[in-house]
Amino acid sequence: MPDLLTILTNLAWPVAICLAWLAGEFGKRWTGLPRISFYGIVGFALASTQIGVLPPSGAGPVLVMADIAFGLILFELGYRINLRWLRTNPWFGMAALVEALGTFVAVYFVAMWFGVTTMTALMLASLAMSTSPATVVRIINEQRSSGQVTERVLHLSAINCVLSVFTFNVIVGFWIFHSSSDIGDATINSLVALLMSGVVGAVFGVVVPALLRHLGNLAQDATVGFALAVILLVSITYTTHLSPVVATLAFGLTARHRRVAFSQAQRNFGALGELLTVLLFVYAASTLEWREVIAGGALAVTVVIVRLATKTLGVTVFSQLSGISWRKGALTGLALAPVSVFVILLLEHARLRGIDIQELRSMAAVTMLLEVFGPIIIQRALIWARETTEA
Repeated sequence: MPDLLTILTNLAWPVAICLAWLAGEFGKRWTGLPRISFYGIVGFALASTQIGVLPPSGAGPVLVMADIAFGLILFELGYRINLRWLRTNPWFGMAALVEALGTFVAVYFVAMWFGVTTMTALMLASLAMSTSPATVVRIINEQRSSGQVTERVLHLSAINCVLSVFTFNVIVGFWIFHSSSDIGDATINSLVALLMSGVVGAVFGVVVPALLRHLGNLAQDATVGFALAVILLVSITYTTHLSPVVATLAFGLTARHRRVAFSQAQRNFGALGELLTVLLFVYAASTLEWREVIAGGALAVTVVIVRLATKTLGVTVFSQLSGISWRKGALTGLALAPVSVFVILLLEHARLRGIDIQELRSMAAVTMLLEVFGPIIIQRALIWARETTEA
């Protein structure tokens, strides 16, 4: 018979997921705050470096499942992106570039002012450009939000992800090949990887809808078919070292334009998506260590404030040119606060590639702050914009 320690170790993740789900349900009922904030608190508390219930994070089935959960969310995000809108409203695209690049520059100089190395400052700045699609999609679905602010936050989140992945990969590539000082080579390698990821995702976006049409029962088979395809696509990007972020986004984007129905009732991929979402947020918070969170606290608070101010200002400046009021522009920028899950998964993959991420411990503090407060900020922004059922 297995000993008691083995039994407890095997039960760690199922128990953690059950506790997080209960905390989310009761926390939402008693406080009105988003469920995912409570998932993050439970994951952080149960981590191996805190209470010690969960095993240390690393490559393994839990990371793969977290990537699959993230892939399902990115597919749904890509499915909701309207490229035609970006073409007809160029000022909106300009706002996206300005707020992302402005955030990069502002966070870089803040990090340098705190005395970190140039390479660490560049990586911190590239990660700060992103907006976590996992939090954005989850809160929008939970609040049943719809309107101008909601749609703009979804589109900006997708654009920020692509820009952040590209910039981060360039810097990681430069880090790996820094002995040759060939930043051009690192840029081309990152660009080729992103293009290949987009092509693989687009192929899935053409083939899967065609197969579903051939089956002839889209209403019943579409959700399962898309979910299985996302699992396969994430597995392929794992083995080929491509970007699952760009591939799943491209898959959703192409599937939307193949006009296969993905109804409102199928949002979050039903019970499968709900379960994997709990695991994703618990896993993300469990990778953080309280000593790192405290050590990077001062820089983290400064980065959070500067990042939020830059994104809000960048979107607000172009709000009237792109067709919304100053107020809704400011609320859109405010709703771009979440960053946690996206950053954690990107750092985990960088660590598995041999990159020393210990110098980025300040980012651990940033992600912990926004793991809890990011969902609350976007929830408040959507309510103040009167685009939710609670408005």
